[in-house]
Amino acid sequence: MKNGHRVFVAEGIGKTYFMGDVVVEALRNVSLTIQQGEYLAIMGPSGSGKSTLMHIMGCLDRPSTGTLYLRDKAIDSLSDSELAEIRNRDIGFVFQSFNLLPSMSVLENVELPLLYAGMRAKERRAKAVDALETVGLGDRMHHKPSEISGGQRQRAATARALVNNPAILLADEPTGNLDTTTGKEIMELFDELNAEGNTIILVTHEREIAEHATRIVFIKDGEIEGTEVRRQTSGHTVWEAVEA
Repeated sequence: MKNGHRVFVAEGIGKTYFMGDVVVEALRNVSLTIQQGEYLAIMGPSGSGKSTLMHIMGCLDRPSTGTLYLRDKAIDSLSDSELAEIRNRDIGFVFQSFNLLPSMSVLENVELPLLYAGMRAKERRAKAVDALETVGLGDRMHHKPSEISGGQRQRAATARALVNNPAILLADEPTGNLDTTTGKEIMELFDELNAEGNTIILVTHEREIAEHATRIVFIKDGEIEGTEVRRQTSGHTVWEAVEA
């Protein structure tokens, strides 16, 4: 936790889905505080509610109960257009499936958030180039997504997520479609981005991936089951259970 400023505060978040006569409680009374500069992993099995929580934190969905704050501002009562503005300005997304537009070059894909924000062409091109160079893709920016590797596509998706200098980077199973070696490269990139001050929230079902973070929140059946933090003891890394 780099400076003590709160980026996210979730208070009693619940999410209920109605599927015909079936009621599904995807989240139940989830409370969580995330500090600026933190590297947090949300870990749980498939169906545990971790992706639902990320979607709510990313303003892609609304909670059924509870309140979510971004930079101390309640966001669950905002209009759809206000939420869209927050998504574009304050939150960067990295998804397992990359979500790059195949007809556009890598550079054009990275420029998209800036285009939506109304930035002038020359300025957005310069910022997109800088973001691609940050993730090591300066020599691939004019290629189409189909012309680069899976790892390079994930780097491009990360550059797109960073180009607006968001308050927080949300990564949902970012190594899920990558081989082990390429996955390690992407996680090393995330480590570097966090070391530079970027706030990262990572959703994963893999302990090895989660341990790149400094805090792991375990979620099961829609509830926080426990929390561990990383400590350095006598030159060794240990994970200690703490109060959520």
